Amino acid sequence: MTSVRHNTGHGASGAAPTNDAVLDAARDCVLAVGVRRTTLTDIARRAEVSRMTLYRRWPDVRTIVGDLMTREWLALAASVLEADPSGDARSRLVQTLVRGTVAFRAHPLLRKILEVDPELLLPYLLTRTGASQEAFLDLIEDALEHGHTDGSIRPGSTPLQARALLLVVQGFALSLPTMAGEGDLSPAAFDAELRRILDRTLAP
Repeated sequence: MTSVRHNTGHGASGAAPTNDAVLDAARDCVLAVGVRRTTLTDIARRAEVSRMTLYRRWPDVRTIVGDLMTREWLALAASVLEADPSGDARSRLVQTLVRGTVAFRAHPLLRKILEVDPELLLPYLLTRTGASQEAFLDLIEDALEHGHTDGSIRPGSTPLQARALLLVVQGFALSLPTMAGEGDLSPAAFDAELRRILDRTLAP
């Protein structure tokens, strides 16, 4: 699977350090009090920049948080992709998707948003895809093409297969707490079931 091909943030490359400082500050604020209670003033103070600097790049807190989520999710994807690749394309894709789902579910930013600001995720689940989802689709499509080539993944429409896979893993990443319990319903049991679902879905 190739590296993530999307850029994040609104500023030019020369402004990246400032953008990172702002996004770091936004992350600290959101982890502390949630999105709704975070203000541009709070972020500017933590980032040690003026409010006007923020206004020139981001019109509101939600726009900053959108860029923050994109940065964090793509960094998570990159860390998962750094794992040692082994086996055929299908086994690598399944392993990557399961590992990524587990890591995403445990991400502190996602956990905080689900706890206090879950409505922030609704647009990305109900009405449109976000930048990170588009990047994930790129990665999944690339892996699927390798699987079609080596014969380990059944033939089919690459875009359709990629979107179907993303729908599956999003459910396991975001909705698992509504289904998990003790014993046979533990998170680990669901992760094993996800692995079986993905492998059998992709098998020729």
